[in-house]
Parts: sequence; C-alpha cells; structure tokens
Amino acid sequence: MTTRSEPGDDRLDPSLNAIMSERRQLINLAYRLLGSLADAEDVVQETYTRWYAMTRQQQQDIESPGAWLTKVAGRICLDLLGSARVRRESYVGEWVPEPLPDRTEWISARPGDPADRITLDESVTMAFLVVLEAMTPAERVAFVLHDVFRYSFAEVAEVVGRTPAACRQLASSARRRIRESHTSVTPEARQADIVRDFKRAWETKDIDALVGLLAPDARGIADGGGLASAMLRPMEGGEPIARYLVEIANLAPGLVILERTVNGQPGLVAQQDGETVAVMAFDVTGDRIKHLWAVRNPNKLRPWTA
Repeated sequence: MTTRSEPGDDRLDPSLNAIMSERRQLINLAYRLLGSLADAEDVVQETYTRWYAMTRQQQQDIESPGAWLTKVAGRICLDLLGSARVRRESYVGEWVPEPLPDRTEWISARPGDPADRITLDESVTMAFLVVLEAMTPAERVAFVLHDVFRYSFAEVAEVVGRTPAACRQLASSARRRIRESHTSVTPEARQADIVRDFKRAWETKDIDALVGLLAPDARGIADGGGLASAMLRPMEGGEPIARYLVEIANLAPGLVILERTVNGQPGLVAQQDGETVAVMAFDVTGDRIKHLWAVRNPNKLRPWTA
C-alpha cells in the first residue's frame, strides 16, 4: 500500500516529519469512515500508539510508514464500524454524523495546526455521510479508500481483509447506493439564499414561508443523544416541521440563529445566551429543503464551542 494525499490537497507540510505529517490524512480518513471527529481523533491516537509501541528496528523495517499508518487506521475504523452498529441500537433517539464547521470558523485541539483539520469537500456533506451510514462497514471502507482517497483495490484488500475482486464489488455496491440517493444539485449560492430565507422565516415565525421553503415530503431529524431535548423520531412533511420550528421559537424567545458553513455547505447555528445549542445542516433539492438535520448532542458540538 502506498500513501496517498488527502482529497483537495496534494501537499505535505515539509516542517513535519515523515510520521506526524500523516496526521491530517489519517484524521480525514477516519472522519469520513466514522462520521465522528471525536472517534476519528481516538483512532489516530491509537494508530500512533501502535507505531510507537514498536521497536526502532521494527519501524525502520517498514518501507512506507504512511501506508502502514493508513492500513492500521483503516482496520481500527473497520472494527469500530461493526461495534458502532451495536452501540447505536441503544442510542437515545436518532444518530446524526458529527457536524463540522468550515476550517476558518473553528479551532482544533491544537490551534493553527493544519494536521488537525478536516478537508471539506463533497465527501463530507451531511447528505453524503448519511448515505455512508447506510452502508455495511466493508462497503464504507472500500468505497472511501478507493473512490475518495484513490487507493487501488489491491491496497484496499489489505485493510478490508478480502480479495481485490471482492473489494471492487463492495465499492460498486456503495457507488450504487450513492447514485440511488442522488438528487439534483442546487448551486451553492442558491442553497445559501434558501437557507437564509429559512432563517428569516424561522426568526419571524412565518409558518407559511417555512412551508414554502420545505419540500412537501421534507424530513427532519434531530440528534440529542439523550443529553439535550430533541425529537426521538424523524419528522415527516414540510408543514409539521414548520409548525414544530415555530413552537421551538415560541419556547426559546432568546434564540439567536446564525448563518454558518456546516460540512462545507450553507447551514445554521442556534445559540441561547451565547452558547451553541444546535447546528443545522440542509439538503436542498431544487428550490426546496428536502432534508434537515439538527444536532443537539453537546458532545458533538465541541468544534463549535471551542
């Protein structure tokens, strides 16, 4: 397995040594595989722990340290994906991938360190991550490694533990899921306009305007994780969602809604008394909002409250 640069950035910081320069690549990989920045950070820490647990001679015997780190991180993620399905069966309410702010809007664990940042592209939009969640762990790993990070199927096979031909089939199945979920692409500028109109309608408690911005079959999902109040089940239909949002506005008169970039796309952040209490991501189809994801779980809002 040869190491690859992350999507959107083919440069490595020459000031970092050969091992630590892989940190950003590993964070990007693990986040896409797990949908959680916290879990991704844990995976990277465990990966480096295994590297430094080896003797110096064992390390020197590894031809490509970057490839070794990627293989180990991928295998750890594969194991975690299997156990995550079990954990989420007991999760309180709906589970939504952890939302990420734009790199210019957040401070990582080590401020200013590019190695701790997620590259925001189409492979980390909330809609894309939600589709990845529906895949089997093997499909997800094969697809992300091959289609997103450009590893060969022979290299993917080393991580997944299957033949290259089987990995090709896994990626093909994942690709089919992506195509089946694909909707017409709305230009980002138009998305921003729709989200801004949604914000204004919410602030003014204009139910008719909200209904007009939401698709008739819109779906709203909230993630409180049992740690913050949130709908326990998805809400279906534009009008019910609009009425629920107005009810929230009535119950929280001091709620401040801010326009922010969420996973690379126009989104909203809700603050109460200066504290971030919710992050909202949208899937806009045409001129209507098709999906709305609201994350309330405070454990998933760490990057927004730093």
